[in-house]
Amino acid sequence: MNRRFGILARWKTKRESLEESERYYVATPRQLMWWKFRKHKLAVVSLYILGFMYLIAIFAEFVSPYNPNERHIRQLYAPRQKIHWIYNGRFHLRPAVFTQKFEIDPETLREKYYEVPEEAYPIRLFARGDRYRMWGLFETDLHLFGVEPGGTVFLFGTDRMGRDMLSRIIAGARISLSIGFVGIALSFILGLILGGISGYFGGVADLIIQRLIEVMRAFPAIPLWMGLSAALPMTWSPLKVYFAITVILSLLGWVGVARAIRGKFLALREEDFAVAAYLAGASKWRIIYKHLLPSFMSHIIVVLTLAIPHMIIAETALSYLGLGLRPPITSWGVLLKETQNIQDMAHHPWLLLPVLFIILVILAFNFVGDGLRDAADPYAT
Repeated sequence: MNRRFGILARWKTKRESLEESERYYVATPRQLMWWKFRKHKLAVVSLYILGFMYLIAIFAEFVSPYNPNERHIRQLYAPRQKIHWIYNGRFHLRPAVFTQKFEIDPETLREKYYEVPEEAYPIRLFARGDRYRMWGLFETDLHLFGVEPGGTVFLFGTDRMGRDMLSRIIAGARISLSIGFVGIALSFILGLILGGISGYFGGVADLIIQRLIEVMRAFPAIPLWMGLSAALPMTWSPLKVYFAITVILSLLGWVGVARAIRGKFLALREEDFAVAAYLAGASKWRIIYKHLLPSFMSHIIVVLTLAIPHMIIAETALSYLGLGLRPPITSWGVLLKETQNIQDMAHHPWLLLPVLFIILVILAFNFVGDGLRDAADPYAT
């Protein structure tokens, strides 16, 4: 009996192996890339993290417990409120936060916060709070979580003006994460056009474009960013400043994309399928659009994925130095500008929390880029 079960188990394993092999040979390149990408566990986890972060950024007003610019004048530099499951003398399934009050320390003359366990406010899902316009379409006061009127829920503490840090970090995610995608989109268009002309047509155009790239790469990045950002008029609206910073980062970030596209065009323009299309009467632009671009688009996606973190870091650095986005716009770089005072940072370490989100997003993009780089050649062992 055991021998029979062993034979059946081996036969089943062999059949599954054959089915897997057949599925591999009939699969499309996209399916092969996805199967290979899933083998990179860190890349898959990072993809879920990025999806979660962008989902929060899209629904920032709903997820935030408060308006990011709302001031709580009695809670300046308030530390984070701890979540408690035991209050009113017993265990509760619904967590709560205790009221925070402060007193003046007679020695340091600083405000010292303490919790009042007798005043517990349960955290409720889909709570009512500050009114806002969702995506500018409709007005509502529904938030993902909150407490009853009279209480506060500062899970990440408050800043020097009494604004909730969690709400500001979530609002900043929308700007910092979107500027990476918008900047990369513009960089991709410039890099595709100039890199394609340089790699496929060559000649004088290639010479001029390559010398331009070398000149731009010769300038130190940060001083160049600072110089161009400082040229922006102080009277511009926050929206104009946002788009101007995005354009500046794009104009300086297209060189890497152009070099990658040029290299691929040089490698593929003499391949048999490109020559066959030319002999069949296809125009050069049709060969580029229909034959060459689809053949290495996966590699371009990898390059763009790895370039997004540079855009986010550039915006953060410029805003931290005061040359990028400015209040009332909220970004992670703007939030970090408050940590320039070492004394405030030492006494209020929760002001550095945006750094953790920046590190998390940068690492996630890098891991996703590594996974895509491995999956870009699905036939490699």
